[in-house]
Amino acid sequence: MAAAKRPELPAILVANDLREGEVVFATLEGWTRDPRRALVVQDERAAEALRDFGAKEFLRARVVDPQLVAIENAEGAPRPRHYREALRALGPSVRPDLGKQADFPL
Repeated sequence: MAAAKRPELPAILVANDLREGEVVFATLEGWTRDPRRALVVQDERAAEALRDFGAKEFLRARVVDPQLVAIENAEGAPRPRHYREALRALGPSVRPDLGKQADFPL
């Protein structure tokens, strides 16, 4: 079996909340909708701990599809490097007045 692909660092943990269906970001306290509060990991040990947290939250049926996402620091806030993840983090692309792009402008 092939090893899981590791994202570039720094990274954040992104998942979908099972109750709300909302994209959420891991923090030191749990989960948040606010991408600016996401916990940023800088090294492999911290990334592994965050990955383990996501796996445990999945087993507890709190989130689905937890994954580490490579980010860049944009104006003091983490911003996913890849287009797909940036779009997922912000919300509906056809309505900039809705979703996280309206609630938490980056």
